[in-house]
Amino acid sequence: MLGVCRGRRKFLAASLTLLCIPALTWVYLFAGSFEDGKPVSLSPLESQAHSPRSPASSPREREGLEARVREVEEENRALRRQLSLARGRPPAPRRGNHSGTYSVEEGTGDSESLRAGIVAGNSSECGQQPAVEKCETIHVAIVCAGYNASRDVVTLVKSVLFHRRNPLHFHLIADSIAEQILATLFHTWMVPAVRVDFYNADELKSEVSWIPNKHYSGIYGLMKLVLTKTLPATLERVIVLDTDITFATDVAELWAVFHKFKGQQVLGLVENQSDWYLGNLWKNHRPWPALGRGYNTGVILLLLDKLRKMKWEQMWRLTAERELMGMLSTSLADQDIFNAVIKQNPFLVYQLPCFWNVQLSDHTRSEQCYRDVSDLKVIHWNSPKKLRVKNKHVEFFRNLYLTFLEYDGNLLRRELFGCPSEAGVPDASSKDLQKQLSELDEDDLCYEFRRERFTVHRTHLYFLHYEYEPAADNTDVTLVAQLSMDRLQMLEAICKHWEGPISLALYLSDAEAQQFLRYAQGSEVLMGRHNVGYHIVYKEGQFYPVNLLRNVALKHISTPYMFLSDIDFLPMYGLYEYLRKSVVQLDLANTKKAMIVPAFETLRYRLSFPKSKAELLTMLDMGTLFTFRYHVWTKGHAPTNFAKWRTATTPYRVEWEADFEPYVVVRRDCPEYDRRFVGFGWNKVAHIMELDAQEYEFTVLPNAYMIHMPHAPSFDITKFRSNKQYRVCLKTLKEEFQQDMSRRYGFAALKYLTAENNS
Repeated sequence: MLGVCRGRRKFLAASLTLLCIPALTWVYLFAGSFEDGKPVSLSPLESQAHSPRSPASSPREREGLEARVREVEEENRALRRQLSLARGRPPAPRRGNHSGTYSVEEGTGDSESLRAGIVAGNSSECGQQPAVEKCETIHVAIVCAGYNASRDVVTLVKSVLFHRRNPLHFHLIADSIAEQILATLFHTWMVPAVRVDFYNADELKSEVSWIPNKHYSGIYGLMKLVLTKTLPATLERVIVLDTDITFATDVAELWAVFHKFKGQQVLGLVENQSDWYLGNLWKNHRPWPALGRGYNTGVILLLLDKLRKMKWEQMWRLTAERELMGMLSTSLADQDIFNAVIKQNPFLVYQLPCFWNVQLSDHTRSEQCYRDVSDLKVIHWNSPKKLRVKNKHVEFFRNLYLTFLEYDGNLLRRELFGCPSEAGVPDASSKDLQKQLSELDEDDLCYEFRRERFTVHRTHLYFLHYEYEPAADNTDVTLVAQLSMDRLQMLEAICKHWEGPISLALYLSDAEAQQFLRYAQGSEVLMGRHNVGYHIVYKEGQFYPVNLLRNVALKHISTPYMFLSDIDFLPMYGLYEYLRKSVVQLDLANTKKAMIVPAFETLRYRLSFPKSKAELLTMLDMGTLFTFRYHVWTKGHAPTNFAKWRTATTPYRVEWEADFEPYVVVRRDCPEYDRRFVGFGWNKVAHIMELDAQEYEFTVLPNAYMIHMPHAPSFDITKFRSNKQYRVCLKTLKEEFQQDMSRRYGFAALKYLTAENNS
């Protein structure tokens, strides 16, 4: 009984102490914050500007006060632990970074030190008020130019979409390359409640081209300066992000910080976390002027309406002109100019807590910005070394980044409950798609086949750098093919056999796309070729969309002619130049011709590739080579007439026959492949039939050849052979295709029905 009483007395004492300590702390702080009856600011800038204390004594007193605050906090935490143990339960965990909050975090309105930013942290809960409406649209601006930046921005967008619960409106300042890539990506991504607008970065070059810039971002690294002119006049506020940003929380939390701006504050920025602007990194280091450590512009909150009223355009231009007289060029692009303006006008900036831009740059002090990695909200890979930067928590940061890098983007197509399905103008194509899908009979045994025709696959064009100008003589030919992950090993061999441009569609998951990127970047052969366009079509559904892939590849060529091949074939050495000469010889520019490249195959994984037609004929006679599919599908290439080809010295014409599927060279305006055919069966046959219906003339080239290399059977051919329903559905699709041909081409298409019945 005595022990119980003592326990209760201890519990009561601890409770009273816990209640009294905060009160005593505030009395202490309140009393200590006055001197001679006047309040004393804890902000470094305010203390410098207004405090009557001497410069020598003020920092020491402030540091002592902060140390006392930390001691009191430690005492509070110790008492809370004792109290929780007395009650028989574990201590409550400290609140960390929760993406569900839509409240205003603690920040500063002036130039608070990095250490004070740490104290603020994520743990402040006092005075939080909902600041973002449930369906309020959040505006995000990003400058993006080139192939690499277009790839990087996707990871940023994924991290934003993963956490978001509000409609988003992306404003992308992009060059022609990035616009083509990202416009296609977002159009095929079809994420609900996301709108994307593009602004031509090339038209803005004249606005900033007069500023010499040494930063690796080039002229595009200066374009955030002109956002007040570029973005719509009706847009009042926007979050501006670099492409090398990763979000670890809901962007709505950052949007909510706008409500904390006061007075003339128009820029929300995080303090720079390196010593760059202090000028002490190396001897004779002379940075641009900045307020203290300066600010990093990887994450910016812009109040556009107020900036326009302040004549921001004139303000930054005058500052840049003045500083360039002595500095000659910028080292950190727009960041130097932003800091020079803030140096002259410190009232413009609202300092964000440092967790809104944890900078993993060289010489960074970001490790002092957080107590625990769970505090972080935004990670900024602002070192040229990117993922190779040194930091004690770099593995955590790298894993977070890789999570979004390889995250299945299809999973981000989720609706926002309670919000309109579209953030902007309703997409007509999306409505048409929904209508077409609703008309399908889900009880149909071939429903999945029919549905695949209407599936929109997320597509990333030009995944790697592409640079090619077609030959001026208008005879250029692009090799077109499609592949999946299990055929990557063919790429180097094809590049060695074909020196001309290539357009490839790759069917990959997000994770596989990154594996391909590493494979390509590790290959001297592939990296030495800039005339190969790699277009990623992301996996979705249960079928291999072979004809969709072919269409993606053939629609993105820049030459007047294309060689429709398959990835398992190696073209003969010199075929590229031979085809260009044949284009002229057969007048493909003015006639409807399909030039046939005869196809052969080998069953040997190691083959001494024939260097001439004579050598190929010898190997054919010896049984090292065969005409393609001679053993299993003779009809597919029999009309090529290989017996005639052996002795032919000039091109010769052949007629279409049932099931004919040669590999052909045609003009780029030829019809696309029919998307209803997926996986194995009839995908090329239907295309050749359509070429014949459009009165293409099939001409066999006498000195051209290609050889099919052996590989394991594909998953789709295995399904075709083992699944009766698969074969039944393919037969049904063939019949429907032929009926469509009859409707489109009338009496001329009757021969296809007759030929099919006789075959």
